[in-house]
Amino acid sequence: MADAILYETPSAGIARIILNRADTRNAQDTALLYALNEAFDRAAHDDEVKVIVLSANGPHFSSGHDLREVDGHGNMRRHETVGTWSGFGKPGAEAQYAREQEIYIGFCERWRNLPKPTLALVHGKVIAGGLMLMWPCDLIVCSDDAEFLDHTVAMGVGGAEFFAHPWEMGVRKAKEFLFTADWISATEAHRMGMVNHVVPRAELETFGLAMAERIARKPLFALKLVKQAVNAAQDAQGRVSAMQTSFALHHLAHAHNMLAHGRLVDPTGLMPAIKKREQAAG
Repeated sequence: MADAILYETPSAGIARIILNRADTRNAQDTALLYALNEAFDRAAHDDEVKVIVLSANGPHFSSGHDLREVDGHGNMRRHETVGTWSGFGKPGAEAQYAREQEIYIGFCERWRNLPKPTLALVHGKVIAGGLMLMWPCDLIVCSDDAEFLDHTVAMGVGGAEFFAHPWEMGVRKAKEFLFTADWISATEAHRMGMVNHVVPRAELETFGLAMAERIARKPLFALKLVKQAVNAAQDAQGRVSAMQTSFALHHLAHAHNMLAHGRLVDPTGLMPAIKKREQAAG
């Protein structure tokens, strides 16, 4: 079985992390997220690395959380947890809350605050949880074929766990994005400031690595300090407390759906491909 995450050093000062579950459109199961976190740690702890680039193999950057994963809570036992939450085998809402504190909002916050510049190179479709891989990065370059979607409201949940929407696209567009569950194009994402650049698909890697090389020529300590300063400015606007509130509301929705539908999401809002797969399985 191929490694879910690849790690390269394409040039001096640059580490490149590659999502490598192309057959699942880089869907995020427990193993992929822990492997990704380990790769980020490796780059963060390497004093020769100044810039971390995140990209993906296959036709799409990420199809989001892997809804096909079997026994996600049990799979937590295969990994050494990073945060201090426990209770992954507890009954009721506790296990799900603990799992998402660890591998969703916990990892995203951790990656956002890595003390080195991070750059996401994004192509194809990016769906719901897929946004949570690129949004923690400092810079985003996408190809002109990129499309973005958060359809969680259609599934009875108020947005992906890392609720960065208002900061990534502004309040009104965030509401429209979530209420309608419509796709956003690369051009629209750039207009809103959600991505830094849009380039032809064939130029994505070249353009992105060239930008990383320009950044890598700067003193690492200065890069760390300016990243910390900008993140602090955003956090002073109330980002952290708002994120905690949205995460709690996210789990209220999960609890409601368990009571109403016997599962974490409203099945009527599942994407057609998932509905078809579930019907075939059962």
